Amino acid sequence: QVQLVESGGGLVQAGGSLRLSCAASGSIGSIDAMGWYRQTPGKQREMVALFTNGGTINYADSVKGRFIVSRDNAKNSVYLQMNGLKPDDTATYYCNAYEIRWSGRIDYWGKGTLVTVSS
Repeated sequence: QVQLVESGGGLVQAGGSLRLSCAASGSIGSIDAMGWYRQTPGKQREMVALFTNGGTINYADSVKGRFIVSRDNAKNSVYLQMNGLKPDDTATYYCNAYEIRWSGRIDYWGKGTLVTVSS
């Protein structure tokens, strides 16, 4: 099992910046990737940024050029630097870690942190 704890959400004006942090604990050696998803009421959770152990990084098209995901393996942490925030970025952001087993992908989730961008 992996436990994830996020921090860093809050209220920011459009054009501003926020940095989200997520610390992992538990069976950390089993993790194959870490990253961030977001969700708004009535919509599906969507991938924002993922950073695999092999160094592959993927971003949603909507955040490319504005958000930067990074990892600190020494601290078992993943970060999301969000710049140029827009009201459409308002959502609950969830830290994600996953492992690939023979039976498939196992996802772990944090409780989420709310990001609100005012216009």
